[in-house]
Amino acid sequence: MPIDSLPLPLEQPALVYSLQDNQPCRQWVDSVMGRMSLKERIGQLFIYTIAPQTNAPNKALLRKVVQEYKVGGLLFSGGQIENQVQLTNEAQQMAKVPLLITFDGEWGLAMRLKGTAAFPRNMVLGCIRNDSLIYEYGREVARQCREIGVQVNFAPVADVNINPDNPVINTRSFGENPDEVARKVVAYSRGLESGKVLSVSKHFPGHGDTNVDSHKALPLLNFTKERLDSVELVPFRRAVRSGLGGIMVGHLEVPCIESQKGVPASLSKQVVTGLLTEELGFKGLVFTDALAMRGVSNHGNVCLKALLAGNDLLLVPRSLSGELDAVLAAVRKGELPEEEIDRKCRKVLTFKYALGLTRRPHVRLSGLEQRLNTPYTNDLLRQLKCSAITVVGNEDSHLLPLGTISGQVAVLQVGDPAVSAPFMEELSCTVTPVPFRLTKGMSATEMQALQKELAGYSRLLVCVTDRHLADYRTFFTRYLPEVPAVYVLFVSGMQVPRRLGPAPDVLVLAHAADEVIQRRTAAILTGKAGADGRLSSAVGDWFPAGAGVSIKAPAEPYYSLEENGVDAARLSVVDDIAEEGIEQRAYPGCQIVVLKDGHEIYDKAFGTHCGGTGADRDTTRVSVTDVYDIASLTKTSATLLAVMKLYDKGKLSLTDRVSDYLPYLLDTDKRDITVRQLLLHESGLPATILFYQKAIDEDSYEGPLFRGKADSLHTVQIGARTWANPDFGFLAGLSSPVPTDSCTWQLADSLWLNPSFKQIYLQQIIDAPLLSRRYRYSCVGFILLQQLVEERAGMPMDQFLEQEFYRPMGLTHTCFRPLQHLPRRTVVPSSVDAFLRKDTLQGFVHDESAAFQGGVSGNAGLFSNAREQALIYQMLLNGGVLDGRRYLSAETCRLFTTTLSRISRRGLGFDKPDKRNPRISPCCEEAPSSVYGHTGFTGTCAWVDPDNRLVYVFLSNRVFPDSWNNKLSRLDIRTRIQQAIYKALKK
Repeated sequence: MPIDSLPLPLEQPALVYSLQDNQPCRQWVDSVMGRMSLKERIGQLFIYTIAPQTNAPNKALLRKVVQEYKVGGLLFSGGQIENQVQLTNEAQQMAKVPLLITFDGEWGLAMRLKGTAAFPRNMVLGCIRNDSLIYEYGREVARQCREIGVQVNFAPVADVNINPDNPVINTRSFGENPDEVARKVVAYSRGLESGKVLSVSKHFPGHGDTNVDSHKALPLLNFTKERLDSVELVPFRRAVRSGLGGIMVGHLEVPCIESQKGVPASLSKQVVTGLLTEELGFKGLVFTDALAMRGVSNHGNVCLKALLAGNDLLLVPRSLSGELDAVLAAVRKGELPEEEIDRKCRKVLTFKYALGLTRRPHVRLSGLEQRLNTPYTNDLLRQLKCSAITVVGNEDSHLLPLGTISGQVAVLQVGDPAVSAPFMEELSCTVTPVPFRLTKGMSATEMQALQKELAGYSRLLVCVTDRHLADYRTFFTRYLPEVPAVYVLFVSGMQVPRRLGPAPDVLVLAHAADEVIQRRTAAILTGKAGADGRLSSAVGDWFPAGAGVSIKAPAEPYYSLEENGVDAARLSVVDDIAEEGIEQRAYPGCQIVVLKDGHEIYDKAFGTHCGGTGADRDTTRVSVTDVYDIASLTKTSATLLAVMKLYDKGKLSLTDRVSDYLPYLLDTDKRDITVRQLLLHESGLPATILFYQKAIDEDSYEGPLFRGKADSLHTVQIGARTWANPDFGFLAGLSSPVPTDSCTWQLADSLWLNPSFKQIYLQQIIDAPLLSRRYRYSCVGFILLQQLVEERAGMPMDQFLEQEFYRPMGLTHTCFRPLQHLPRRTVVPSSVDAFLRKDTLQGFVHDESAAFQGGVSGNAGLFSNAREQALIYQMLLNGGVLDGRRYLSAETCRLFTTTLSRISRRGLGFDKPDKRNPRISPCCEEAPSSVYGHTGFTGTCAWVDPDNRLVYVFLSNRVFPDSWNNKLSRLDIRTRIQQAIYKALKK
């Protein structure tokens, strides 16, 4: 989007936009302000840098800084992660007002902390065209920051690096193109802030075109204002207009804005107030760069001058006492208005409120390494590195893919051959690479001999793993043979000398020599994988920034059933079984989808929405896109997915006690229940609790609520041998036939419930006696898992699933509360509830426990169709990937789909075949023991077979109109269809 067409900046940054009229926020800020002296309010504007060392002198310094000077935040320099976390906890505990813990993590925690994941530099990430990956990277960095108690990350670098001799920015920048840099800055920053970590774009107004390091001296930006507007300011203006929360001002001399010679931007009112806050309209937090840097440290009273310039937060030098006293004295003399201190202090406190600092945070050290280095982290690293691989020049030469040539390919190895071994191994799967080595110090005779040998090949790969290419300049300028050449750089493109001989026919910039990158690069060269990168900066004098071509992965060939071992005639038996179920009134209609090797081999819908006979027969045919109430399939298609995602992100461990996150369980017999026990149904929780009974007024009906046979009071059948009294009333104030301010959960067309009922059903779980910890299938356990998911995700489970899975997967017909998202005509009725809700349930979950939780529950509530359910399970079968996008790590998918209980057939959330007792197995005998999936009460199932690469989904509304109709099971419809699928597979 062109800068000029961007919307005007938000009145406030997005993080605090909703807090403008927020009474709890205002009350908290007022209460904190009211307890602080003037000196303490000034202290809130100071961020002190301290080493993460746990020795006595350093701890004493920390105590003095926090308790005596009462700084607003801390910045830890590099060191050990355990030390930083320990000091963070101690500092927060002793702070009068919770501290902003800041971090300088431009490429993640690894920039400062050992033993953490090192993400690629921005110059590499700038080659990626998919900005959603950059957003995910920002979210992951935010997650890791929160895990160690950090609320502010001094990133991203928003400088446009158009000077290749820049000694300090260089690969820290996203590249040379202002608009591309701006896009990446916004994507990364939004990812950070979506994870509740403040982004700080730096170094305003732009440090990219300098040849001086501001750590050592004051760089000069000797440009016109027009030049600043067209290059340096572009990313910062985009950040402001995108509602981002933080900007750091650099120590840069900018004569076109600040006329006084030698005054750095960080101390210039013309730059900070005039340009940033007034002209660009920035309302977020303005940080100075470190005030101990030589580009600014020669100025006296540097903190006072920075505040007068318009900065909000000061990265203070070591002389904290003197700087704080200088500011205090200036306020008392009237040089700096006290009202300005109060305004800045309120601003800082408002951001603290937005970042969750209304109470002292505490970081749990146990399990921290596991929570930081998750399978998802490793997979995201792989995606980022592979997505940055860039191919340049192939549009004319068409040298790639190599798979189209016969014979041998010469590979000239520039660097240690051992380093490029994975590349050579992967390459040899498709072509025959012949290795040659170019070494430093080769004589002219040796180089001539090498030239002659290479000239005998029709294709040459130059594989570069040595960063010091200038050492090989003589060969490249004088002896390189005239053979079509592809240069493969497993080093940074910035390390290519500006003049290193003629440009190659094709350049593949892989950036680094990690094994995963080498193997992906070889796959790109041989046509097995695609590439879509674009150069973020020029590569020597060979190719300019922005160059690159898209290499498409090979198209999927036509999938023939017969050629892939599927007998189409035998598969058609599924039609007969499905029709039999309708004729026998096992269900009014159904949907069936079967995928083999990721390809759809069966996709049909049968029957009608409501069934019936004669004049009462429903004519609404079931469509393949209609949605069903999938009942307990919710456990694996929703709740388990959420648990797996949180496990992937390091926010959950299988051995975690649920009470560690749900404190209302701590003083109960459920305090030691683990996540693993809930997933295996071995927690001791009851199978179910009739939550809705607590909503019924016990004085509103005669006799018992249920009886084993019908009589004058018990007129409604709700089970094969159970009748109920429908003449009851709900507790006063708990329900309404229409929506009201207090009754906002819709349970049926004319029944709304007060959400306060949540506390009642949670109390029922707390009060329910814990039973023996043998296998007992428990819906209550999955309701607890939902509470756990929402606590760890920080949002309702349906929103978390929509954000992490359903929306990015394109699942437009998979949701809770479907009438809020889909036309009623597309929702198949679930059942007729003449007892509790006294209505036909269309678009409202059949399961009463889920209904009385507002329709979103861990045990039921999800609506979907067979097509979209099949995609969810295909993603799991693919090891967490669907259509090229990864949703879960392969390691997590493997763990959850292969783990088996020691005392039952159950897996981690999934059901499994019972090979010891086939009579009660949920699957047919032909299904191998590796199969995993689930069934649902409303007549649904989904099964995945990793051995045969099969996904089978069956959805129906067998409980319409009567929930006690059990013909689906008696006729064995679901397992017979599964058996027919296996019989259709050719041996």
